[in-house]
Amino acid sequence: MWNQALTLSLHFPIHHAHTHSHYHRQNPRLYSSPSSNASRFKRVMSMDSWRRRNRRTVFTASTGETSSIGIEKTRKVVEHICLLKAKKELLEEEENEMLDYLFTSQYHMRGILAISLGRISDENVENFTHAVYMRFQSKKNLSKFYENPFYLGVLKEHVMPYCHGLINVDYESEVEDDILPIFRKGEEFNYGVEFVLLIAFVESAFGGPVEDALASFKELTEGFLSLIVQSTQGANFNVSSEEYTHGLVIRFRSLEAFEIFMSSSEYKDIWRSKFQQIIRKTLHIHFSVDPVGNEIM
Repeated sequence: MWNQALTLSLHFPIHHAHTHSHYHRQNPRLYSSPSSNASRFKRVMSMDSWRRRNRRTVFTASTGETSSIGIEKTRKVVEHICLLKAKKELLEEEENEMLDYLFTSQYHMRGILAISLGRISDENVENFTHAVYMRFQSKKNLSKFYENPFYLGVLKEHVMPYCHGLINVDYESEVEDDILPIFRKGEEFNYGVEFVLLIAFVESAFGGPVEDALASFKELTEGFLSLIVQSTQGANFNVSSEEYTHGLVIRFRSLEAFEIFMSSSEYKDIWRSKFQQIIRKTLHIHFSVDPVGNEIM
């Protein structure tokens, strides 16, 4: 079943994949009910407060300047989000085929650093049913991906026959300059919840208000280290899909962590005070992530 998402992070550069790789799905994880969120939230905030006080200074690789934000050198990455609208009559075997081909497309091209995909867990106004997230080393690698004959064939033969619409959002962001966060490797990235937030800001807010809102959101996510594995955000540069101006992707450690964050007063206050008055539309979705196997070299 693809009810849960699949995720795998690869070394770069990507070599030819072996076809004998073994995939493994963990048993469903057990989460506490939302009623326990209050006490859990207090423990989380206590732990994160200590972590923030003991953070180290960052060195930004692109500028060579020091800053108080972050804990290590940072490196630019390019995030790719594709949301699909599957047909209502989609069969399970058709869904499996579609997602299998999308997932394995990473083995036929270079530049893909990480990937996760799966069935969207929540209803949304635009009726998207499935999400694909990929991380690329650069914009150049992303451009080659869009033009790759194998990928175009996957879309034509194994995706669009089962879907009646899709949207792509691409943005550049920065992550800690270390192999685990860059490639989304390690135990922390093997499971959890992928949260995607697409935002269309009103044109009059570009500049100060938008930058202030995004900076506030970034600071907020950095304050929830016990709940969040990684968070990125940036301006959408996909000229063929300008419906949304910005994208954000957050990997939560668990469904419980996702629920605690979304119900927290800090998140609600930031959204109300920084975002609500300057957004034209938003779309937020999430999907669960299961490990699918070992490294492929």
